[in-house]
Amino acid sequence: MTTLKQLAREIFHSTLAAIDIRATLERKLARAGSRITVGDETVDLAGFSRIVAIAFGKAAFAMAEGLQQVLAPDFSPHGILVTPTPPPRELPGFRTFVGGHPVPTAASVAAAEAILELLRGCDARTVIFFLLSGGGSALVEKPLYEEISLADLQALNQLLVTCGAPIDEINAVRKHLSAVKGGRLAAAAPQALKLTLGISDVPVGRESALASGPTLPDPTTVEDAYRVVHDYALLEKLPASLRQRFAQRQLAETPKPGDAAFARARFALLLGLDDLFHPAHRAAEARGFITHCDNSTDDWPLETAATALLERLDEMQRQHPGKRVALIADGEITCKVTGNGRGGRNSALVLYCVEKIAGRPVAVLSAGTDGVDGNSPAAGAVADGNTLDAARKAGLDPQDFFRRSDAYSFFHQLGDAIETGPTGNNLRDLRILLAAPELEPGQP
Repeated sequence: MTTLKQLAREIFHSTLAAIDIRATLERKLARAGSRITVGDETVDLAGFSRIVAIAFGKAAFAMAEGLQQVLAPDFSPHGILVTPTPPPRELPGFRTFVGGHPVPTAASVAAAEAILELLRGCDARTVIFFLLSGGGSALVEKPLYEEISLADLQALNQLLVTCGAPIDEINAVRKHLSAVKGGRLAAAAPQALKLTLGISDVPVGRESALASGPTLPDPTTVEDAYRVVHDYALLEKLPASLRQRFAQRQLAETPKPGDAAFARARFALLLGLDDLFHPAHRAAEARGFITHCDNSTDDWPLETAATALLERLDEMQRQHPGKRVALIADGEITCKVTGNGRGGRNSALVLYCVEKIAGRPVAVLSAGTDGVDGNSPAAGAVADGNTLDAARKAGLDPQDFFRRSDAYSFFHQLGDAIETGPTGNNLRDLRILLAAPELEPGQP
């Protein structure tokens, strides 16, 4: 008998396998001769003397290679590729950088400088494809102000991602300190036609959060940045150069809607929420579960999100007595780091659920579709009603590991960490909650 825990793994891996970036590019661009479609607009590439492509993020290689395949053999884009790990092969015409993630590195700065230099040479006869995916905020970075060092930005990043702030608030600060975020890449090539294609790890309607919105008008303001630093008591923790900027309120505003930089800028979503939910829903139903998708807990605190999802799973069981039920959720939750262990928000959420589902025919899986969870080598973790008993037999205290932010170590010792390696995509975190009507042979 396949356990709920094993079924949750199967659903997760089946969902990953269904995400085909190259096929999606071909379908969405719908090339016909020299014409392509970007969103609601048709572009005739024959009217341009130069085609540039700038790809960065966890799905950058697949997106850049896919664009080459769609445009070949008549058009050959050239440009810059920035990935978190060395790409499997070189792409002709692309200069490649391996940037830092989740913290920007010197290579991230070098990539940003190369991109800005390339953009400065783009004129009205240039079409630029920006191929963006999750992780881009760290992979490409350059301080806006000369007195701010890379080390200062790295320290800021660590403060932001561990303070418990949601991604929108984190990005409000990042954008106002960066030479490439918050629409500033669009501003670097104001005359060129800029076509941004995104694989989104952010909610619908908040696309400016993808890679910190380098080509989109920034909805956040300097006042938002000041407020975040104040609300999370970060001012005194900032490096001196940053502390002075915030204390003296000396941040410059980012480009806003109506700015000339966006007159020839277009954005289209290649893959998003539905492209994650649909294959997960199909995979769960194919395994005999009555399935519901829910994205209402996005940006919620970990404990609140976990409790709400378990309550909804219970409600589904009451609505469908005697049936197996599955709740599929996506999005990012906020998870304050309280220790020096290994793990991330996904494994931490599962760890929080271990005691709540103990002894019940329930399984909880949470994992990043990029294959990365915080500072661990895993994508996330899975637990079921037997996990607490197994942990106690192994001398592991879930609450102790949770306090130390060491969820990965907990699940790794139990064999329940989900390790995929980098997947080459990033469509948000996926949570799979399964419940059976009663204990079955071999079933938790």
